[in-house]
Amino acid sequence: MMKKIYLVFFTAFLIASCTLNKSTRQEGGPEEEAAPRPDYLTLVAAGDNLFHDPMIRLDPKTGSYDFTASYAEIEPLIKPADIAFINQETVFGGAASGFSGYPRFNTPAEVGTALAGAGFDVINHATNHIMDKGEGAVFATMNYWDTIPGVQYLGIYRSPEERETKKVIIEKNNIKTGFLAYTYGTNGLPVPRDKPYLVSLINEPVMEKEIAALRPLCDFLVVSMHWGEEYRHTPTGEQKRLTRFLANQGVDLILGHHPHVIEPYEYLDRPDGGKTLCFYSLGNFLSGQQSSATQLGVLAYIRIKKLHQEVSVDAAGVIPVVNHYEQGFTVFRVYPLYKYHEALAEKHLLRIRGRQITVPFFTGLAADVFTGGNILSTNPFENY
Repeated sequence: MMKKIYLVFFTAFLIASCTLNKSTRQEGGPEEEAAPRPDYLTLVAAGDNLFHDPMIRLDPKTGSYDFTASYAEIEPLIKPADIAFINQETVFGGAASGFSGYPRFNTPAEVGTALAGAGFDVINHATNHIMDKGEGAVFATMNYWDTIPGVQYLGIYRSPEERETKKVIIEKNNIKTGFLAYTYGTNGLPVPRDKPYLVSLINEPVMEKEIAALRPLCDFLVVSMHWGEEYRHTPTGEQKRLTRFLANQGVDLILGHHPHVIEPYEYLDRPDGGKTLCFYSLGNFLSGQQSSATQLGVLAYIRIKKLHQEVSVDAAGVIPVVNHYEQGFTVFRVYPLYKYHEALAEKHLLRIRGRQITVPFFTGLAADVFTGGNILSTNPFENY
């Protein structure tokens, strides 16, 4: 089903979806109004899509870039979702800037084409690598996404007016979901002084203002946070403090990334009586990193329920995913852990190099991090 995305401006109007009030007739009795039925919306969120040098290779058959196959195994978990989010760690700055990996990344835009084809429609760019190739690459990234119908990017803006007025709201199934995104920094590469609006940085007064402007316009508010300490499986004190700050602002869902490894999720009570669900780190999605722990990420799965104008998280959990690549840094793929098996693990380059790449290792790591959490071992869309 086509996903509808609306950009809401102060001068624009919101297009509201309507539901038909159905009635039932009891045999021999008067027509009565049926009990209201809840509306549901499903959201999945992926972690760091981080393209290192060995991943940037032309297809030998076509002489062009094509990354479709990298996401084919994960597509059945993305396309059925009403909304699919991913943290696109790196810019699409164009060939003129030179494609590159660590430490200053520039990724072919064909990666974005593959992500959109797999079903992702909300793309975060508020990351520490957003300034890797300068402001021109940031504008090139925005220009690229403007050519892809049905996809919205987060965390970067062309002008102060756009930063002030652009509101990202996706309306689906009678539920309006709003999005904001922020990053802790840009690796010491400064945001231009004359363009402070270009990148959304973590700045609590600004965040409070932007959340207050968006909160009344949506039923469910999501904030993407690029934060934390790399390769740490537990949230830092600063992550915890910012989570409480966001909860106090009425944020419903926090999607965390940057550590490149998984961290737990939790619910927080809010002053308004609601709850905030925070995924501290979704880990890596696809990358060329070379430690065992960075090969395991998760998809966050959230089902949102709306009844009588009350909106809440009806179900949530994580779907572990494996970042797989083979000899010579080839055959990069993302697999759901429930489809990953030892025959594949034996082909993983890191396994060949003696690293701990086994299904039991990944299963155990997920269990250790998400103690008490809901770890999904099947596709939740197959029975929904």
